[in-house]
Amino acid sequence: MLTRRHFIVTTSALFSVSAAGPGLANSWPTAAQKAAWDAQVTPSAYNPATTNPWGLHPRLLPQRVEARLGLVPGDIHVDATARYLYHIEPGGTAMRYGVAIGRGGLYEPGTYTIRRKVEWPHWTPTQDMIRREPEAYAQFEDGMEPGPENALGSRALYLFEGGRDTYLRIHGTPHPTSMGTRQSSGCVRMVMPHINDLYERVETGVTAFLYPAEGDGPSTAHS
Repeated sequence: MLTRRHFIVTTSALFSVSAAGPGLANSWPTAAQKAAWDAQVTPSAYNPATTNPWGLHPRLLPQRVEARLGLVPGDIHVDATARYLYHIEPGGTAMRYGVAIGRGGLYEPGTYTIRRKVEWPHWTPTQDMIRREPEAYAQFEDGMEPGPENALGSRALYLFEGGRDTYLRIHGTPHPTSMGTRQSSGCVRMVMPHINDLYERVETGVTAFLYPAEGDGPSTAHS
């Protein structure tokens, strides 16, 4: 059974301060276009630890923290209760980012492998999303081209079970004020400059542990 307690007994004990389907590739942005979009979504004089034009609670800004002994460098852990994503670093530290998670029963705890990562990805809602909320998603059933308004934002990490794409993503969002909430359709959302930073640090093949939100109950690990 995968539970948050396997990762966190209490947040202070382990760390202290020191759905979207595969997009249709109709067109791909050039390097110049991607750079222009990165500049558009990144605030001037950006400092990850202090820049906050989105009005987020300061705890949701990126911080380097101490990590519990035994966690594997490179892996990702998502504390769905506190709304934190931790990227484990060598030497006993981790980068911590604030996130948003899936609302209601759409969040899917489990153990996944990141097998693909994409800059400025395409996005296509799943058929379940279209059936559930046709007024929001039916217009995008043929896919949404990359760009600052794309639902996956500037970067996406694709979560797999073995060789199967789960359609779950850790991704940027054009809705940064959703950080700290449960608003997504199942994926883990991040502010775009934050996911841009994380993206450069993450290698394909690492494990992503998504822990249940408090009150959701335990979940059987997916792998």
